[in-house]
Formats: sequence, C-alpha cells, structure tokens
Amino acid sequence: MFGMEEQQQKKKAPEFVFELEKEFKNPKLFKQFKERIEKRIQSIKEVLRSGENKEEFDSYGAMLHGYTSLLKVMSRFSPK
Repeated sequence: MFGMEEQQQKKKAPEFVFELEKEFKNPKLFKQFKERIEKRIQSIKEVLRSGENKEEFDSYGAMLHGYTSLLKVMSRFSPK
C-alpha cells in the first residue's frame, strides 16, 4: 500500500568483502601479515625516538598512525 510493496520485495545486496578480508581467512597469511606490520611499527617508532629525520617526522608519524589503524581493523577479523 502506498508504494511499500516494492520495498518489501527488494532483496538485500550481498555484503561487500575486501580482498584483504578474503586473505585474512587463511591463518598463516593473517599471522605473517600481522607480524610484518608489527615489525614495521617498531622500526618506525625507533626512527621517531632517535630524532634523526626531523624533516620527515610528520610523514613517519602519519605512517605510524596508518599501521596502527590497520592493526585495529585486523583485530576485528579472526582467522578460522
């Protein structure tokens, strides 16, 4: 009634799945990827602590935030 029939008949679209989500289903790849990211985070932290690259400090900070965000997103997925 009043156009509601069309809304009830529409089926939900399948949920979009990223390529990384498909890869994260494999426990070995998930673990390797997570370890590699954690190593990169540690190396970036070491560079930032040393204070050698003052002109690139902001770019290293942005990369650090990106990698930590990626780890947060990865924590939502649990490899089966």
